[in-house]
Amino acid sequence: MLIRKIPEKSDEPLKQQSFRIKLKKIPAVILLLSGLLLNGQDISYKYFYRVWFTDKGSNTSITDPRELLSERAISRRVRAGIEFPDFRDLPVYRGYIEAVEAGGLRLHCTSKWLNTALFKSSGPADISMVEDLPFVKEVTPVKYPAGKSIFTDKLDFSAEQSDFPPHDHPLRMINGNLLKDIGYDGKGILIAVNDGGFRFTDQISSLEHLRRRNGIKVVRDFVSGDEFTYDHHTHGTAVMSILAGQLEGMLQGAATGADYMLFRTEDVSGEFPAEEDYWAAAAEYADSAGADIITSSLGYGLFDDPSLNYKFSDLDGNTAFITRAADIAASRGILVFSSAGNERNKTWKRILAPADGDSVVTVAAVDRDRKISAFSSAGPSADGRIKPDLSAMGVNVPVQISPGSVSRSSGTSFSCPVLSGISACLLQAVPEAAAPEIAGALRKSGDRYNSPDSLYGYGIPDINRALDILQETYLRRPGNAIVIYPNPVREDFDIVFREYPESVILEIFSFSGKLVYRQDFSSSPGRLLKVRALAKREQGIYFLRIRTANAMYLKKIIKLNS
Repeated sequence: MLIRKIPEKSDEPLKQQSFRIKLKKIPAVILLLSGLLLNGQDISYKYFYRVWFTDKGSNTSITDPRELLSERAISRRVRAGIEFPDFRDLPVYRGYIEAVEAGGLRLHCTSKWLNTALFKSSGPADISMVEDLPFVKEVTPVKYPAGKSIFTDKLDFSAEQSDFPPHDHPLRMINGNLLKDIGYDGKGILIAVNDGGFRFTDQISSLEHLRRRNGIKVVRDFVSGDEFTYDHHTHGTAVMSILAGQLEGMLQGAATGADYMLFRTEDVSGEFPAEEDYWAAAAEYADSAGADIITSSLGYGLFDDPSLNYKFSDLDGNTAFITRAADIAASRGILVFSSAGNERNKTWKRILAPADGDSVVTVAAVDRDRKISAFSSAGPSADGRIKPDLSAMGVNVPVQISPGSVSRSSGTSFSCPVLSGISACLLQAVPEAAAPEIAGALRKSGDRYNSPDSLYGYGIPDINRALDILQETYLRRPGNAIVIYPNPVREDFDIVFREYPESVILEIFSFSGKLVYRQDFSSSPGRLLKVRALAKREQGIYFLRIRTANAMYLKKIIKLNS
């Protein structure tokens, strides 16, 4: 529950269109046992129970990781040096599920990581019968009728028409525009977005480029189990516009070249812990499908039944169900981002789960002047760790939530995708870096790294500095001052500097001396420039003039046609 401001109202008809573009080579066992069983949720199911199992039965005989994970997921773990498969990769034992269902309950989703299953019934169930099963550790009611919910507006946010500050200020504040300027846009990175709905995501103009290239790879509703349609809420739509939106002079997304999986995990009709089960199921699907990043602008602390509320002491990184799932996701090599929450000017005041996760990158919100917002939730975690981790602009952030206009909205919901999106560009720039190294570089680049606190965390990161930190580890320094590779070239080529250039002006001339390309990098990020200037040029010899703040270089490069 993050933002409670102006409820959205619209009588416009929804376009019932669903982009169900499946990722290749996702094993069938993942689709059946690693998340939601897509058989639809009858509205008569009002009671939900989380069942914890003692073991995984005979599933321990599964040893081939390709039965459990996609090739992309396996590749991610190999790069990160993570051993697999392990106990948590094994699906919940089907025999146990069937035994519980024999007692009258119906399966909704599972969590293989926590070895649980979420069951539902139309009326109150006699859970003692389930608890008596020898393989059941515990049964916890996590959703049931509790009167009129006070949280039905939990994802609502205000959207105002304004041109101030500049549309690209959220990226410029963190020097993210420098990565964008040299062509890093998140291409090749897969981002899972867990949210409460994506109404109009199939229509808004800022995402037209994404839809045109089929950049939305999976859409799935873990709340209802129905065939997904772009409805329910515009909160996820706003998040997507910050991540991938692109409208000249109006909106600049952080990772316009990335691919996306859209997961509805938040039930906006109320607030119950069952939503944590939905979130965990989505995170496990994301892992199995090979997601590089999970970004989540959701948080949990208080529920419709106060007896289910978390206490602040529970936000210790090890207690909340969703936090445990988020940390396990990170242990699989996924970069997990979470909003800090918008509670500091309310009764709770503190961060929400899963923002307390020790492996979760938690994002606070600042205004255009780099000052912490009044609503941004405070840390530290209950066990005294620095939380939030980082800060980004979350006040008057450009978003698009309807086909007709771009507006400005505020919340840590919107500072979070600024950082998760630009991190996709970092992953693209330094593909050898593991998720913890990306997170560590972001923290080290923060403007409060030497004096972190419970409001800003390690501060506002400098993506230029973060890239430099990562390249110091993974980009080998050439023996010469500058190296061009590959040469000859067919499409793109790299310019690698031995020392960090303060600025770069790149000019390319044809053999006859005609200027065919010029790019001015007034503040060049990192020691590596990727150049995409010759892909469509004729075969032949070209000359490069490279001017930095301290030197000038002349290089010859040969262009070959494929």
